Amino acid sequence: MSREYPKYPLVGVGAVVINNGKILLVKRANEPGKGKLSIPGGMVNAGEDPGDAAVRELEEETGLRGVVNLLLGVYQYVEHDDKGNVKYHFILLDYLINVKGGSLKASSDAAEALFIDLNEALNMNLTETTRELINDILSKGINPCVGSMSIIKR
Repeated sequence: MSREYPKYPLVGVGAVVINNGKILLVKRANEPGKGKLSIPGGMVNAGEDPGDAAVRELEEETGLRGVVNLLLGVYQYVEHDDKGNVKYHFILLDYLINVKGGSLKASSDAAEALFIDLNEALNMNLTETTRELINDILSKGINPCVGSMSIIKR
């Protein structure tokens, strides 16, 4: 099924990595949201566990390997075209990921990968769902230390 003008919502995942109060963000290289910052993520393949998809997408976009800690939230992104037709519709499952290895470098669908202070990130050019996620982390008392990690270079 095409990502544009889908017949049904598509299922996507996000990999939330937090280290010392900083969140890992990538600069999107493709639409929707090209040029905006978001958490690493992408689509769930048929037959794939969503948590496994989040870990896969993290490695594909940033070079980091990890394991799922917990499901942080479920978000929705809907974009309409000029005529009011649904151009994009995603249901997004965002997982807190503990990094277990790899070396941080942007690749695949990410033009850039970097850690940004959670509060400072809100002043940046974020995707709508990433902004919603960060606001939830800050306002709902989610402990950023739960996802603390150290990057191991291999």
